[in-house]
Amino acid sequence: MKARDCVCDPPLADSYQELSYKSTQAELRQHDQDCEAIAECELPMIDLRGLRSCNEEERHACVEAIAKASTEWGFFQVMNHGISRELLEEMWREQIKLFELPFEKKARSTLLNDSYRWGTPTATSLQQFSWSEAFHVPIAKISEKGSCHGEFSSLRDAMEKLAAAMSELATTLAGALAESLGYDSWGFPESCNKSTCFLRLNHYPPCPFSSDIFGLMPHTDSDFLTILNQDQVGGLQLMKDSKWVAVKPNPSALIVNIGDLFQAWSNDVYKSVEHKVMINSKRDRYSIAYFLCPSYESTIGSCKKPSIYKDFTFGEYRKQVQEDVKTTGQKIGLPRFLLQNISL
Repeated sequence: MKARDCVCDPPLADSYQELSYKSTQAELRQHDQDCEAIAECELPMIDLRGLRSCNEEERHACVEAIAKASTEWGFFQVMNHGISRELLEEMWREQIKLFELPFEKKARSTLLNDSYRWGTPTATSLQQFSWSEAFHVPIAKISEKGSCHGEFSSLRDAMEKLAAAMSELATTLAGALAESLGYDSWGFPESCNKSTCFLRLNHYPPCPFSSDIFGLMPHTDSDFLTILNQDQVGGLQLMKDSKWVAVKPNPSALIVNIGDLFQAWSNDVYKSVEHKVMINSKRDRYSIAYFLCPSYESTIGSCKKPSIYKDFTFGEYRKQVQEDVKTTGQKIGLPRFLLQNISL
């Protein structure tokens, strides 16, 4: 079957077919099992007006609701989050225009500081392949000369405004999570600012072969926390009670998930949960994610002793993840840094 004739899309079909030919029947069956979701769920919903309440009981209840969801689910939704619908819609329009550009123009190194990615270059099987394209942009690079100019100036303006709003929200949520564990929430986490955080614009084109294809392969996020704004197409799934469940889209909410660094810092109180995106066979899917990351030199540490993890810097963690992906085709993550290291 031929992929749809669209010069906007990267050559995902070629990569898919090549990997499909190489895959054994056992690998194909395993891929099909990995794609299955048991049910649809609604994530815990948290009204963030509680964090701004003058009533201490209401504020405390909101903090504990955030902590409870982060402990039991690793994911939650937020409403009344302070980011305007107008700004989110402006960003959608700019994002769609960006991904409608010809593939050659998107891949051009000067656009958004060489932040364009597509597929999975290291994939050796369908289980490691992601049917998607993205711009993974350091916040500090958005306003740099040559990043977004001329016809892309409106994109730059929208990204700058959204990054600032999401940064404020991420810091607020991180502070609440630290507060719940008895830690001073002011300025937490340290070394997280626009020079260390990222904005990722995602596009998942329709797949003509099957809807049982990863738009984004199963993974956890290598950050403190992630804020996601997704469209209504659906496709996000997470691991809950050892089963894949599909997340029901909510147009009024943003999704928040805990990253590996918060799980390590909290001594496994908060959970960095494996999640993935499944492709729609007929409709494009778009999302925007903000990643709250520290500087590479920052030691992650622990909120209490004894810690179950070795001391490590964010740079060391990223390097280990990249090495594992290169050698095994997948991320191993936090188990690499356990003091009582399991056999890997």
